[in-house]
Amino acid sequence: MEKLELIATTTFGLEAIVKRELEDLNFEIKEVENGKVTFYSDHKGIAKANLWLRCADRVLWKFGEFKAISFDELFDKTLALPWSNFIPKDGKFTVLGQSVKSKLFSISDSQAIVKKAIVENLKEKYNIPWFHETGAEYTVKVSLLNDIATLTIDTSGESLHKRGYRVSPVTAPIKETLAAAMVKLSYWGPDRILQDPFCGSGTILIEAAMIGRNIAPGLQRDFASKHWDFLEEGIWRDTIREAYQAIDYDKQMDIRGSDLDGPSVKSAIENADEAGVLDTIEFEHSNFKYAKYEGDYGIFITNPPYGSRLSAGEDLTDMYEEMKKIFRRLKTWSKYVITDEEKLETYLKANADRKRILFNGRIKTTYFQFYGPRPNEKGQN
Repeated sequence: MEKLELIATTTFGLEAIVKRELEDLNFEIKEVENGKVTFYSDHKGIAKANLWLRCADRVLWKFGEFKAISFDELFDKTLALPWSNFIPKDGKFTVLGQSVKSKLFSISDSQAIVKKAIVENLKEKYNIPWFHETGAEYTVKVSLLNDIATLTIDTSGESLHKRGYRVSPVTAPIKETLAAAMVKLSYWGPDRILQDPFCGSGTILIEAAMIGRNIAPGLQRDFASKHWDFLEEGIWRDTIREAYQAIDYDKQMDIRGSDLDGPSVKSAIENADEAGVLDTIEFEHSNFKYAKYEGDYGIFITNPPYGSRLSAGEDLTDMYEEMKKIFRRLKTWSKYVITDEEKLETYLKANADRKRILFNGRIKTTYFQFYGPRPNEKGQN
């Protein structure tokens, strides 16, 4: 089977964890760069990566790469690529673009040139003057960086954070991919308590439960490449069947969530039910300071309200004061908080053991990690 070069794109700061995910899926890594991890696979790997990657945004197929300092060069080298081997005569192909530090700085012109070259390539094979583009979707992207043109085809379609279980969203939800990364960057495991006292629509807890039960995050959604005719028959069907067989339906976990906002808790319950993990999560309508914090060596992961998500002038002093009291009470717990409040350690009067810069959408945040003592028999933080 043909060896492909694929790219898992990712939010800045999550490259290492996406690399680890790919390695766990037995993919061969080529390189890790800002915002992407390049790896090798075959046709089945397209389905496998899309179904199983929890923290990546998209899976792109790297179709060609070459130097281009003129539009003629961009056209000729794009035309020479084997587009007609993969795009059918009714294929819907959109061309997106970006340009950084390149002579071909006009994105719209570069997109038009690439689109024209693909059309000419397809005309030669299919011998038709017009393409109705009513079939499967092939989104092509031309990325120009330092005069090097990289042409990719998007195998995912919608961004991978759109799992399909969020039937009832709330204001300012955290992306599923970031929520999964927060869990993976913690020391939580299915045998430990997990609690989120600002759970909103439940995304962090749902992602954790799916990890605990080994539920592939892409099982409830569609993908662009699922409709590509050139992929061998049965690839997607077999990969999906294998993913269902891998689920540990009987895995029980102690996962707890609460929120002051009643509609948010209702949304969380509906979303967890849709994701198939409602029986693993206990939801509570409660102010975070009155939530039930029981047990030892638990994991506290949360995305509390913070400046960029609030009305102007809203004061969070009381919230941080109460959070400080809870942190001191949960002496054996490890705590993980994502926020754009750079002075969180000052408010909590506690020094984080580790801090990571992550982006919640366009908001620059810090993921503060406060490690608790190790459980006596488990040897983990």
